[in-house]
Amino acid sequence: MEKINYIWGLLRLSMGWIFFWAFIDKLFGLGFATCRDASTNLVGILCEKAWLSGGSPAFGFLKFAAKGPFAEFYQGLAGNPIVDWFFMLGLFGVGMAFLLGIGVKIASYSGVLMMLFMYTAGFIPPQNNPFLDEHFIYAVIMIGLSLSHSGRWLGFGGWWKNTQLVQKFPILE
Repeated sequence: MEKINYIWGLLRLSMGWIFFWAFIDKLFGLGFATCRDASTNLVGILCEKAWLSGGSPAFGFLKFAAKGPFAEFYQGLAGNPIVDWFFMLGLFGVGMAFLLGIGVKIASYSGVLMMLFMYTAGFIPPQNNPFLDEHFIYAVIMIGLSLSHSGRWLGFGGWWKNTQLVQKFPILE
């Protein structure tokens, strides 16, 4: 049984890196997903799409990738600074919680909600597979992370669960 716990720990770390990397790339515009079409380098030149350069980290996705019955709603959110802040705080918070193994339950629920928003924004048709979208896979993994107490394996969750705060509010585990 202990080996499966390490698998959950590795899945948690992997999901944490996915969220945290998205945050870092959007913050600095490192030339991966955020600034593919811009001339940037990895040694400190920020492209105009980087959040630190005043770019909107969610604009491109909301404005151009939104399809289906909710497209108009999501396109209307494009460029809104409050949406950008929530998006970036979500990426950072979920990523760090998963990487540290602290607050995995709340990060899992938040991550599932983010996946739901991303899925409904690009609702029809799924881009990579007509039957199963990766947002569903990520959501199922995050539910598993929450239920498996994955923060206790390869993270600080074992210590975190014994704090007075988590003892009082178990949702914070």
